[in-house]
Amino acid sequence: MASKWAANCTGSADKTLRLWDINTSQCLKIFKGRGTWVLPVALSPDDQTLASGNGQVVHLWNVSSGKCLKTLQDHTGEVKSIAFSPDGQILVTGSQDKTIKLWNIETGNCIRTLQENNEVWSVNVNPQAQTIASGIIDGTVKLWDICTGQCLKTFPAHTLRVRSVAFSPDGQILASSSQDRTIKLWNVNTSKCFRVLQGHINWVVSISFSPNGQMLASGSEDGTIKLWDVKTGDCLKTLIPERPYERMNITGVKGLTEAEKASLKTLGAVEDEEI
Repeated sequence: MASKWAANCTGSADKTLRLWDINTSQCLKIFKGRGTWVLPVALSPDDQTLASGNGQVVHLWNVSSGKCLKTLQDHTGEVKSIAFSPDGQILVTGSQDKTIKLWNIETGNCIRTLQENNEVWSVNVNPQAQTIASGIIDGTVKLWDICTGQCLKTFPAHTLRVRSVAFSPDGQILASSSQDRTIKLWNVNTSKCFRVLQGHINWVVSISFSPNGQMLASGSEDGTIKLWDVKTGDCLKTLIPERPYERMNITGVKGLTEAEKASLKTLGAVEDEEI
């Protein structure tokens, strides 16, 4: 099915999901999340279904109607990452309960559980829908056979927890980012790291390849987004989003919930212990 719009989705500590038009930067729709903070989110390849993690459960939403279609419940720890298969038929979730689960989108049933030894903080599916990559709290990255559930490879990737993993569009490169402030590029076939990208001064929490695979975008807790040349490893550009509450001191402000404080801090506010 063709995409209706060029869209992206975000989750927030304010318990909402927002769908954005990436060409106009306009918010297309707001979904009222359920329960705790809405942090891991994913949009299906056809832009028709939105998945959101809320604590130990995952909600599936119809993008057009805004209605919650299904609630997926089987994890016993917080869901930290969500990814759709390329055909949109399977959802993959990684959790602090040390498991990766595969879900049938149509039925909402868990069809396979992959057992880990440590908390799973990031998952992704390769473009060929054959392999799942997982980023683990102990700094390792693993590749799993999506059909058999067998662990194929283990990369001793980082010194701190892995926050994001991403496949290049051709599936030949795997990128991983970490709280050790680095991004590493791996040859999937040889399992060798061929490039380390350094420049962020805080945790690198999100990475994504451009559609042609020539650039990699990274988002960090240092408040910047960097664009990298995959071939050379050069940082092409650093983007610094506007933060309307930069350095505003909210110490002692009454009436703010923890979620509201987290949102304000994301937008630049600080408390005394952070100054």
